[in-house]
Amino acid sequence: MATNPAAIKTVIVENMTNEEFLLRHAQPGCVGLSGGVTLVDQAIRRAERHLDERARWGSWSHAFIFEGVRLDAHHWVIESDLQFLSKHIQLGVQENRVDKYFDANLYTTLAVLDFGLNDEQAGRVVREGLEMVAGRMRYSLRELVGTLVALRHQGLRGRGNVMSRERSLYCSAFVQHIFRKAGIDLVPGVDDKNTTPEDISRTSVPHTLFVLKRASARTKLEELERRARVGVKARLRWLKNKKISGD
Repeated sequence: MATNPAAIKTVIVENMTNEEFLLRHAQPGCVGLSGGVTLVDQAIRRAERHLDERARWGSWSHAFIFEGVRLDAHHWVIESDLQFLSKHIQLGVQENRVDKYFDANLYTTLAVLDFGLNDEQAGRVVREGLEMVAGRMRYSLRELVGTLVALRHQGLRGRGNVMSRERSLYCSAFVQHIFRKAGIDLVPGVDDKNTTPEDISRTSVPHTLFVLKRASARTKLEELERRARVGVKARLRWLKNKKISGD
């Protein structure tokens, strides 16, 4: 499906905290995107370079669905994620309060995709997500590896994930699966389990994309990438010198 630029609007939002941004723009049935500073976040963004003609890293490492405000007066999200909490591990499709994403040190970039869903459509998306929560759908690191294989060999993207497991979906695969169940194909031609957060950010389905821009966040990510490259080069020099010295 060709992208219609007139049907896609990007709004850059500045001078807001994560909390202000999410509480203003998140609505039931909208999709959230985040980028972070952990090694997993960086590994996912680096793998997404295969989607770019200039091999630039992707901007996004996680995707989730906004559920809306509940009786506790808090906004909630539905997502497939790995969370290691004190004496407790959450692995798979789960519900969390949106305040999880208020920490700008952990979630350095944020976006909200608003597809303009009506109440019935948004309700269908949320219901499908809650079915996955009730069904205890798991998060699959193994399928992430399969997606990396498909990113390196684009002809595999439309086929089933080579590392597919039953009752498992990682974050962006979960979002793609839920929207397809609701009758909306965010990334045509790509299998659910080969879908990346960057794919979802580039969807051609008409929408408004709200992006929280913080210069410091971009600078921080670039600095982390620079340090990673410097660290690898330093390690290689050390190994080379060690080999030459015969140690």
